[in-house]
Amino acid sequence: MIGILSLCIWIYLAFAHGRFWASAPQLPPSSPAEFPDVDVIVPARDEASTIVPVIASLRAQDYAGKFRILLVDDNSTDGTADLVGTAPNLQTICGQTKPPGWSGKLWALRQGIAAGDAPLLLFTDADIVHDPRHLASLVAGLEARGVGMLSEMVSLNCMSLAERALVPAFVYFFQMLYPFAKVNDAHSSVAAAAGGTILIRRELLQRCGGIEAIKSALIDDIALAAIVKKSASLYLGHSGLAASIRPYPHFSDIWQMISRTAFTQLRYSAVLLVVTLVGLALMWLVPVWEMLFGHGWRFYCGLGACALAALTYLPTLARYGRSKLWALCLPLIALFFMAATIGSALESWFGMGARWKSRAYESSHP
Repeated sequence: MIGILSLCIWIYLAFAHGRFWASAPQLPPSSPAEFPDVDVIVPARDEASTIVPVIASLRAQDYAGKFRILLVDDNSTDGTADLVGTAPNLQTICGQTKPPGWSGKLWALRQGIAAGDAPLLLFTDADIVHDPRHLASLVAGLEARGVGMLSEMVSLNCMSLAERALVPAFVYFFQMLYPFAKVNDAHSSVAAAAGGTILIRRELLQRCGGIEAIKSALIDDIALAAIVKKSASLYLGHSGLAASIRPYPHFSDIWQMISRTAFTQLRYSAVLLVVTLVGLALMWLVPVWEMLFGHGWRFYCGLGACALAALTYLPTLARYGRSKLWALCLPLIALFFMAATIGSALESWFGMGARWKSRAYESSHP
């Protein structure tokens, strides 16, 4: 029976879960009919290794309207702010000390928002480089779709062995957790965003309570999308015009990226952790077991579930230019993500909490 259950799960995921596997949509390069002013806010803490090309790519935007880059230096210790120089449309803000109850990134965004007055706000990370057409395409997408907030999953670094093995899977699992088609459906309650590129209307953000409404959130993009979708439509897609240059050279780097917020995603709940692990075992481990050791209908259930899993992974592998053979490794990759999730829970239970950029955050549900 357990093999049948696994197969049924995969039939649902493949055919009724918002086509999560399609690795779509993607905005085409385009130009808006009008060019409203934009404040581009870049929170940065110890980003000396990436900040120069990031700011250069933003300054090079081919945008007919007025845009200003607000770099918020969040108490960096590596001279991040000193590396970017000066420009007429670039303002560097020396961040104030983070008050209690705020996450570092959101406090930096709050200061950038307060320093500008443009009707559109673009939040972008300090490790993302942008094609010169990107800002215009984002504004065109926002206006053409009539949404309140537009977000893109940028192309992630995929050079090292660890990245080639795990980064496409990270994107695939994100799509599975938050099917883009459901996010973009105004009648669906699913809300999500990708924090590296978020374009939002200032008036809408203020109407939602401002960034203060989610000030303690560690998974800030999802939290922002959740409050925005209560009063406006969202768009979430993939980007062909922006890419992260942050490297993850070792498996341990990606482990830390996952474990930093995995237990937060589960609301620090042991019950949700157990339910999640059981669900993941049904999806990834049971089909392999049934295919290898089952006989008759058990074997075919396992084979069918494994085949559907592999087939749904192919579009994401194609997006990242990886061999189709990586689809055969997906159960092992899923096991890595399961272990990192357990590691996240153990860190929380042993009082280590979430850490990012030399900051520790409380391991308790807000």
